[in-house]
Amino acid sequence: MEQEMIPPGVFPEQAPEKKHHKVRLHFTGWNAVTLAILLFFALFFVYPLITILAKSVYNFDTHSFDFTQFNEFFTNKYGYYQKTVWNSVKVSLLSALIATTLGTILAYVLCTTKIYGAKIIKTILLITMVTPPFLSSYAWIILLGRAGIITKWLNTIGIAYQGIYGFSGICFVFSIKLIPLVNLYVSGALKQVDKSLLEASESLGGHGVARFFKVVLPLILPTILASAVLVFMRVISDFGVPSLIGEGYRTLPTLIYNLYTSDVQENEPLAATICLATIVITLVIFLVQRWLSNRKKIAMSALRPIEPTKQGTVVEVFSHIFVYILLALLILPMFIVVIQSFKDSTNVVMSGSYTSQNYITIFTTSSILRSIGNTFLYSFIALAIVILLGILISYLSVRKSSHITKFIDTLSNLPFIIPGSVLGIALLFAFNKPPFALIGTAAIIVLNYIIRRLPYTIRSSTAILHQIDLNVEEASQSLGANPFKTFFKVTIPMMMPGVMSGATMSWLSIITELSGSIILYSNKTKTMSIEIFNAISTGAYGYGAALSTLLMLISTITLLIFFKLSGKKEISI
Repeated sequence: MEQEMIPPGVFPEQAPEKKHHKVRLHFTGWNAVTLAILLFFALFFVYPLITILAKSVYNFDTHSFDFTQFNEFFTNKYGYYQKTVWNSVKVSLLSALIATTLGTILAYVLCTTKIYGAKIIKTILLITMVTPPFLSSYAWIILLGRAGIITKWLNTIGIAYQGIYGFSGICFVFSIKLIPLVNLYVSGALKQVDKSLLEASESLGGHGVARFFKVVLPLILPTILASAVLVFMRVISDFGVPSLIGEGYRTLPTLIYNLYTSDVQENEPLAATICLATIVITLVIFLVQRWLSNRKKIAMSALRPIEPTKQGTVVEVFSHIFVYILLALLILPMFIVVIQSFKDSTNVVMSGSYTSQNYITIFTTSSILRSIGNTFLYSFIALAIVILLGILISYLSVRKSSHITKFIDTLSNLPFIIPGSVLGIALLFAFNKPPFALIGTAAIIVLNYIIRRLPYTIRSSTAILHQIDLNVEEASQSLGANPFKTFFKVTIPMMMPGVMSGATMSWLSIITELSGSIILYSNKTKTMSIEIFNAISTGAYGYGAALSTLLMLISTITLLIFFKLSGKKEISI
């Protein structure tokens, strides 16, 4: 037998004992929070996406891999699915190009030129930004539909116009509707540009358009690209606009919805395949934008931000005309919806006498009242959870940075690139059987809201947390406060401006959400957006307009309350 070696000079009875060092894991309260959040996303976001992948490549009846649906998707002899993909990409790219171009010009004009009524204009831009696109579609149908007001007038003067339908109509609605979103992002970037750069350019002979392209544009290009991608994501994921004015112009969300409403049980693998293709498209666009932005990224810190100034007469005249025309195009749909709400509910054209019957209908019909109550109940529950998760995730990613917290931060922002209809189908597939049979319940609607709208609050909370000096928290702990008390008593109060900014955007997007909810709702869980869409789709234009007006009023009041409480006249996301 092999003997154990003993060090020289040490007798056997004096040999040192072997010490077994135990590895101790420090499981703190923040570790528990991190684990809980990770489990939440694993169950309610990652698992549904994995379910889509599994259903697209695996046959659960034969327990074997099956790529039949991929073959059908890519090789359909009529090109049905390929054409739908191209339709979505084409309308998204063109809308993104137009909205980004006009939105960037608008932001530059408002930041550099004194425009009469600029404060009111900026407030109106925010109000129009938070109204759902499908309401704009409805209003433009009233104006430019086959029996629309403007269409009839054009026909009387000899101009044959067939109405705002199909590809051109979808692009028009999206391009106008999403200008305020681009303006919001680009305006934020322009405020980071130091005025001295423009003055230096001007001293070297750079003026007007040349100065914009050679100095300003390179500085804000990453933000412009990010805005364009955001518009692209909004368009490719929107269900309401193509379904109302598409008239056969299929997009991916309408295709997914049609598969769902036809016979989801027989079309599950195909629906999953289309959802997977949609995710791949949006992911590729997002990654390309990130790659381009990182290459063009320039760090800026404006000691002297750009301010609106008096320009030459010609520039001011054209600037005012440009701003007011865009403002009119944005306000007009809202105005039309309000007027229509006082008209006969069976008439899409604004004719006949005024009546308050539509408002009486929405406040006396039990099913409509339930949808209003559901909207407030679900949105408040979702908002409370969004605020809680947003604060915790942003704090973990900034103050407790690790590979796991960075992974959570990335995971929580992925819903930005997941279309609502895809997430709706994913939740439908994942939670249709015990022990998590959530189909038809309020819980699945709330989950959809939380996952899709959480990124707004996380991003704004993270941004303000980066501005809070860590020494403040360390001073609190040096005075005897434990980390959790410091977090609740010191950090959260200092984070609240950013949290409330993101929470406001989350709330406004929750109460107008349609793409995912239209797939997940039941008769008992309908919300205002679903009720409005169904009313417009079935020809109940009057009470649909009244409900739309109420939704716009709620959005406007929410913004005004935020401005009052925060003391700001703008909102950042």
